[in-house]
Amino acid sequence: MMDYNNLPKDKFVFARREGKIADKKLDTKPVGYFRDAWRRFKKNKSSVAAAIIIIILFLYAMIVPLVSHYKVSDRDGYYKFLRPRSKVFSWLGWDGCMNQQESQAGYDYYGAIGFEYGTSAIREVRGSEVDPNTGNTIYQLYIDSYEVVGFTYADLVQEEYDALKKYQNDTGIQVIYPMPANYKTDFVAVSNGANLWYELADESETTSGEAKDHDAEGHPIYVANYLKKKNINYGQYDSLRINAAGDGDNGQYYVYAVKNQTGYHVRVLYKEYYNYLHGYYANHVFGTNQHGQDIFVCLAHGARLSILFAIAVSVLNLIIGVVYGAVEGYYGGAIDLILERISEIIGDIPFIVVASLFQMHLAKKVGPIPSLLFAFVMTGWIGIAYRVRTQFYRFKNQEYVLAARTLGASDKRLIFRHIFPNAIGTIITSTVLIIPGCLYSESMLTYLGIVNLETSGRTSVGTLLSHGQTYMSTNPHILLFPAIFISLLMIAFNLFGNGLRDAFNPSLRGADE
Repeated sequence: MMDYNNLPKDKFVFARREGKIADKKLDTKPVGYFRDAWRRFKKNKSSVAAAIIIIILFLYAMIVPLVSHYKVSDRDGYYKFLRPRSKVFSWLGWDGCMNQQESQAGYDYYGAIGFEYGTSAIREVRGSEVDPNTGNTIYQLYIDSYEVVGFTYADLVQEEYDALKKYQNDTGIQVIYPMPANYKTDFVAVSNGANLWYELADESETTSGEAKDHDAEGHPIYVANYLKKKNINYGQYDSLRINAAGDGDNGQYYVYAVKNQTGYHVRVLYKEYYNYLHGYYANHVFGTNQHGQDIFVCLAHGARLSILFAIAVSVLNLIIGVVYGAVEGYYGGAIDLILERISEIIGDIPFIVVASLFQMHLAKKVGPIPSLLFAFVMTGWIGIAYRVRTQFYRFKNQEYVLAARTLGASDKRLIFRHIFPNAIGTIITSTVLIIPGCLYSESMLTYLGIVNLETSGRTSVGTLLSHGQTYMSTNPHILLFPAIFISLLMIAFNLFGNGLRDAFNPSLRGADE
């Protein structure tokens, strides 16, 4: 064992003979509170993914209404219940088509739609079977929902009629087609639909009809049954230059328009007429609802309203809750006792009762949105106030707070400089989680019919969900996309809030986890 008491002097060397001994200058920048929180937040992959989803949904809600052709106020009675269609995802079946079971008459009817201009509403016959009870053939059809409209009747004034004829002549695109032969000249009592242009097995049919003849395989043979008249271009009838057809030596022509008191009654190919009116063909990425509204745009408008509303609610609740809870927790005693009893009384009032009463009375004066905002703020701040109060009781007697008070720090400095930062993780989490809760509550109130935020130019996510549940079995896409949107938004906000809570937790500051 070495004897340290008898070490030779030559073994000792001065560490530094000249100059002052001082700490070296730090080469790196100090890490602040928020930078450290950001570093910890980035390590939480689920929270980062949730933040990205929230940003995407927010951009969708803000940008789509500005760039889309459609508006919430656009309603089309012919293009109702259209299926979603997208060129990008058409290979996944996102092609605007739907499965439908039809009889022979229905098969003939849908097959005739588009036959006049070289296409068909039936994209595929996926099967057929004979009903043993009736002996009728039942077809399983794959139908293009955009082609189902086919032809419609339209009333045009003289100027509109002339403009449409000029459009046809200039572009070569036919919009007006001949009238069916069973069309009554008294157009107020139309006997058949605009798509029943062919010879029918039963001429009394008014909505759908079986073709008069079929081939050996049962496929319909469509024979044009157009209305023919003499004396074209004067009197009660008119024809167009394109596709006007003579009938031998009889001097008869297909009738393209019937005059009425205001102008002309015509039969138009609706998709071309729609393009003529709007300048583009109908294409709905999320389909249309029962009013013919574009769901893609309606959801964006509704999301924008719901998100901005939820953010406003969370900010107001944050301000009220932080101030109220800080006063309770910091001063305690009689002040805490009185304020806590007040918050308990307000908190015991059911939210649905508050919302219902406000909508019944206050909404008549200020409108449904401010009324609903008051209902959310009236009770929504209580949870934040409780959490802030708890955090203040936890930290106000800590040594660093007592030391600051001993050094003469004011109540304001103690609250906002020393205590509040330690509670910010819990406060931020509570505030962020108000947003999905607000969205869910708004959807519930709209679904129950307590709140109605829908107008001709406005809608909400809850309104879309409420309308979609009626058509869940027949047209599930109306409900599907709003449901996916609000589910993603709520899950993302929950994960995002949890990530913020961990990032702002002072006990994890500097931790390499």
